[in-house]
Amino acid sequence: MKVELEKALQQSLHGEVADSIVETIRIQMEQWGLSMPDVPPLVFDFGLGDVLNIGETEYWIANEIEEGYCGKYMFLLKGQTCPEHYHDMKHETFFIVKGKVRMTSDGTSWSMLPGDVYAVKPTIKHTFTAEEHSLILEISKPSLIADNVFSDKDTGYNR
Repeated sequence: MKVELEKALQQSLHGEVADSIVETIRIQMEQWGLSMPDVPPLVFDFGLGDVLNIGETEYWIANEIEEGYCGKYMFLLKGQTCPEHYHDMKHETFFIVKGKVRMTSDGTSWSMLPGDVYAVKPTIKHTFTAEEHSLILEISKPSLIADNVFSDKDTGYNR
């Protein structure tokens, strides 16, 4: 986990904007009566420089490469989008904990609410947008930075 976490930390935003997003998340989690794991928050703008519109914050609970699994929380502020992408190897299952998320996968869009589950197989393009502050639990194969393939070639996270 440490090598991939170090890569993710290098891609994560730091400074005043990232701190403000993390504080907003802390306040929202407190209002929901929930807490995040004691891990570094990874505030991503996907290299596009517009984190309030294209971004998310991840809290990696586990990214056990040798054991073959990953678990993480993804928090999206209202209006934030994770850009369209796919994974060559990673199979993901998303569980909506709080909020409302517009999921688009393989060309079809729908709203997901708390309790909804959606599994994304490798090579399937997907994107999601928070219609309100949203918390997603992702359970998947390990998260490998090099396994992310974004449709927008300007994304600074493409391999």
